Amino acid sequence: MICLGIEGTAHTLGIGIIKSGRILADIRRTYKPKNGIHPREAAQFISKNMKDALYSALSSADLKFDDIDLIAFSQGPGLGPCLRTIATASRVLSLHYKIPIIGVNHCVAHIEIGRILCKMRNPLALYVSGGNTQILMLKDGRYRIFGETLDIGIGNMLDKFGRAVRLGHPAGPIIENLAKNGKNFIELPYVVKGTDLSFSGILTSAINKFKSKKYRLEDICFSLQETAFAMLTEVTERALAHLKARELLLTGGVGNNKRLQEMLREMAKEHDARFDVPEGYCSDNGVMIAFLGELMYKSGIRHKLEDTIVKQKFRTDSVEVIW
Repeated sequence: MICLGIEGTAHTLGIGIIKSGRILADIRRTYKPKNGIHPREAAQFISKNMKDALYSALSSADLKFDDIDLIAFSQGPGLGPCLRTIATASRVLSLHYKIPIIGVNHCVAHIEIGRILCKMRNPLALYVSGGNTQILMLKDGRYRIFGETLDIGIGNMLDKFGRAVRLGHPAGPIIENLAKNGKNFIELPYVVKGTDLSFSGILTSAINKFKSKKYRLEDICFSLQETAFAMLTEVTERALAHLKARELLLTGGVGNNKRLQEMLREMAKEHDARFDVPEGYCSDNGVMIAFLGELMYKSGIRHKLEDTIVKQKFRTDSVEVIW
């Protein structure tokens, strides 16, 4: 089976093509705003680049649309205008070329590509991205959420801080580089509530520290990372011990951060658990959509056109996992 996956929940348009689990094409076009993502502008970027990205992916895989057996697209969660744009494009392709279509959950796709590429059976997953921060594990046919953010996602927090101190977008990689030159730890709010987390307080405090002009930006970035990542590591460790998990998967865009990887790897080692991260596939991409679409289709799931309505608040734990 050859599956074409279309990702477009926020700033990245991703087109991926796989054949029976083998990656044939991975094309990405990324919208880079000056001051945070504007949903309408992001959707316009996706629309403008859709044709070129699709044909680039087909050319890379040496295929034509007639060779495609399934079209999968990210149905949610995400920014409404972006989701509607890729859903419309996917429906048009499905109708015109008479190819089956299936909508997938963006968050579950992040977990599944990590599980597949890292060759894990049933890992505890720490999923960290712009809009999402969740600790999950598969049980009784669903990804059960052990803990999650109570306000904003970790990536959103880092981007908001970056915007406030004029670092540009995306701010995460810039903050990571600045943090390497941080020497002094500055105390910031550490908010863990049971198995959940909150990042709004640490964001406000870090911005106020910058505005006071009493601290080096490098030290604030260092402290921001250390505090926020320690919160993530604490809740993940609690889940790992409670659930007796033997595998720990880090995925989502913020999973690219080497310091976060280091902290989680050390924690997992102390619990004799295997840690891994899907290098090159933490960030949004079309390949993960294709992977999940293929898994769903082969398990017997079918979508009619009326089933492909976008779900802007598509919960990870609402997906029935039967593959």
